[in-house]
Amino acid sequence: MNTGHPTITIDLVLDRLQTKEVLRAVLHSVLFHRLFGTVRPRTFEVLDVTMPGVDDEEIAHQVEDKVDAFWRGVEGDTNKRGQILVTFSEKRPRKSWFLIGEEEIPWEQWIINAEIRQPSERERQKFNAELAATLTKSLQTMLVHSSSEKGRAAVPLITNASSISPFPIKIAVKVGGVEVA
Repeated sequence: MNTGHPTITIDLVLDRLQTKEVLRAVLHSVLFHRLFGTVRPRTFEVLDVTMPGVDDEEIAHQVEDKVDAFWRGVEGDTNKRGQILVTFSEKRPRKSWFLIGEEEIPWEQWIINAEIRQPSERERQKFNAELAATLTKSLQTMLVHSSSEKGRAAVPLITNASSISPFPIKIAVKVGGVEVA
């Protein structure tokens, strides 16, 4: 599948009790590394892993809405798996004979695949250690990609720096291949 833009995938196997907390932290971390306006930083502590976040009311509200949508979607799904897709786009003039306007062209997409499990009390310590290692690896993926030549080259020219993000951001939640709101 050649989308023409980088796609970065993060795979998570989550404890049911920590699903919302982990997804909130991962989404904030992705946004922290890809917002180009003035960002007030904050941190999230998840299983002794410190993850960066964005202290912005609008971003926090959007993240919370999508985490809640994911939770509602997987609660009603039998296999307890879903995706959160974060797509960064740029606005370009629409090239058409009859239409005048702008279209959003994606320049990068992050796919967070999440599966929810419910480990027994005996398995919980090992499960949490594995999840902490996965979160650390996810942070490393974010850092390496956003600072790499390929990651920097994907970012279009910033022409409007008046907000926290000069680019449109779309966060979508899919459960069972169907987008949920």
